[in-house]
Amino acid sequence: MTKKLIRNQVLDILNSMDRTEYKNMSRAIVDRVVASDEFRRADTIGITLSRFPEVDTRPLIEAAWQAGKRIALPKCLRATRGMDFRIITAYNHLETVYMDLLEPIIEETVSVEKDVIDLQIVPGVVFSNEGYRIGFGGGYYDRYLTDYQGETLSLAFPCQTGHVIPNEDHDMPINKIFTVEQVISCQENEE
Repeated sequence: MTKKLIRNQVLDILNSMDRTEYKNMSRAIVDRVVASDEFRRADTIGITLSRFPEVDTRPLIEAAWQAGKRIALPKCLRATRGMDFRIITAYNHLETVYMDLLEPIIEETVSVEKDVIDLQIVPGVVFSNEGYRIGFGGGYYDRYLTDYQGETLSLAFPCQTGHVIPNEDHDMPINKIFTVEQVISCQENEE
């Protein structure tokens, strides 16, 4: 099966999710992350502001702010397919850009180098238990993670995990996947 076909099948399932179930499962996943050592150790967290049907990241961002952590959101650089993570301290530091994504306003935020980001929360649609993922098809995170040295984790609903994903040399696995029921340690699943 191709990545595109797998992505579309899982997106169909996610898009049919009941909104109350979505909210409750998102909250359970966020609570699991906030209780984790990875979260406790991190001073600066890289994360995206999610949209339905992705796990809701707003409660995680707010918990990080309450814990005194710095939050860095990516500004996507479409020309190079790179990302510039920028510190935000409030949602009004964001603007709507292409595809209705919210990204940092350059004039109101400060860029942060990737070696300052302790924990990178990597979005995705589909995950293997080995940490490989299928995102939304832009390849931004695979490029970003090639020389990233910090912790990586992803947030996922049950239907998103345990898939067999065809991977290529440029695909970068993540360390852990946080779900409603468990934390999958991806290195333990590598052959």
